[in-house]
Amino acid sequence: MITRFAPSPTGRLHLGHAYSALFAHAQAADGRFLLRIEDIDTGRCRPEFVDGIFEDLAWLGLEWESPVRRQSEHWDDYRAALARLDGMGLLYPCFCTRKDIADEVARAGHAPHGPDGVLYPGLCRALPAAERAERMAAGQPFALRLDMGRAAARAGTLHWHDRAAGPQRAAPELFGDVVLARKDSPTSYHLAVTVDDALQDVTLVTRGADLFAATHVHRLLQALLDLPVPDYHHHRLLTDETGKRFAKRDRSLTIESLREAGHTPAEVCRLAGFS
Repeated sequence: MITRFAPSPTGRLHLGHAYSALFAHAQAADGRFLLRIEDIDTGRCRPEFVDGIFEDLAWLGLEWESPVRRQSEHWDDYRAALARLDGMGLLYPCFCTRKDIADEVARAGHAPHGPDGVLYPGLCRALPAAERAERMAAGQPFALRLDMGRAAARAGTLHWHDRAAGPQRAAPELFGDVVLARKDSPTSYHLAVTVDDALQDVTLVTRGADLFAATHVHRLLQALLDLPVPDYHHHRLLTDETGKRFAKRDRSLTIESLREAGHTPAEVCRLAGFS
């Protein structure tokens, strides 16, 4: 079995990260455990947090294969995937600002919602090709959206399996026309993790339950790009005594702060709910 732990270096790891890493590592006891740095958000990711990830995982006693895949070093892989989708006629440039979308939703009086909030109302979906080309040539900022209707129709009925929740029928339409890239960033989370998991031969994707719904989109991208389909396990999220999810901004709950407070690796594992 091949598993992975794939944090974003936007802060220090906390107890929730510890549980996720320990869980994935345990699942790969007789296989391979990979570490991936998901640093496509170049505005928020920091080198010191990458170093912190290595430091914290090593202190917990985890070992991973080398080399570590860093998403920021593989833009061409994501561009190639986008080119394939574009060649199928499934992408379109969207020039809408957040205000444009909010104004359209206000005019309509209502808007369907998905897991990430209000669904994009499709303002740019039917723009003539000439207008698209003219606006792109003028340097107007845009995002590349997946035409969900066309994509879902092309892929047909899809399924995936979660080891905790059981068999699932994919429902990517819940997300509407998702953004797969922007002018200043050649990939989105959805596209990058789907491509990475396939390129790294991951057979079991372990991640938090907050990403359960995203798997519907990932399953669609796998079908469109002819990628293998791993098993999934979306584990419970760790919370504090008030029921609030652990977050990177909670300094007292980071592995670094717990280590500095004198806790041992075994104690931190127990605090993370993993023994």
